[in-house]
Amino acid sequence: MRRFRARVRVMPRPSLLDPQGQAVAHALGELGFRGVAAVRVGRTVELTLEAESAEAAREGALAMCGRLLANPVTEDFALDAVEPA
Repeated sequence: MRRFRARVRVMPRPSLLDPQGQAVAHALGELGFRGVAAVRVGRTVELTLEAESAEAAREGALAMCGRLLANPVTEDFALDAVEPA
């Protein structure tokens, strides 16, 4: 078994309201940052897993996203990286 680090980006679906993103966009405007058209706030989840290969680590991370890390009704996710840890 080898260790791998997987980085997952979880974002609210584009069709849904993002109150946290709206609050950040408003605050940026109040602080004088002009030209910010929209803000979406999500989260990054970093996992360290043990697997036989990078592909097995990728499959495991995707399964974790589908079952727990991302809400399939309100969020999309992207597996940004799987690299040796």
